[in-house]
Amino acid sequence: MLETMLMTHSILIKAFLGFLVLGLFLPFVAKSPLGFKKASFIFTMVFQALITMIAFAGMIALVSGNMDFTLSIIIMVIVFAIMMVLEITKHKRIKKADTQDEATLKALRAGFVKTNIINIVILVAMVVLMILKAKGVVSL
Repeated sequence: MLETMLMTHSILIKAFLGFLVLGLFLPFVAKSPLGFKKASFIFTMVFQALITMIAFAGMIALVSGNMDFTLSIIIMVIVFAIMMVLEITKHKRIKKADTQDEATLKALRAGFVKTNIINIVILVAMVVLMILKAKGVVSL
């Protein structure tokens, strides 16, 4: 059971990473300001769904596997919170902004890409940390 939940957790993380990479192209694909706003909303909803599935699978593995609440799990919770705050902040900025103004739209698109890059870097750093932990290089 524990192995299955950890495998599900791992697969969801890989799918999430792929989703984030594909999300980098969203500002360039959505041509109209309204299209960008709608695509950003859909991206945010899928983002939140995927990251919540990852957290849920991790919690189920933690509880069903009688795992200890270690530093690495605390780091995962912090990473979850940081990524959610970044995404919600990005979504609120895009939702409230006047996308008809060309300069604002350009800034929003740049912010969208920057936030996605930050989320990718955070996620990749966490994956590398967990790989190093599994190989015994880092002890958390």
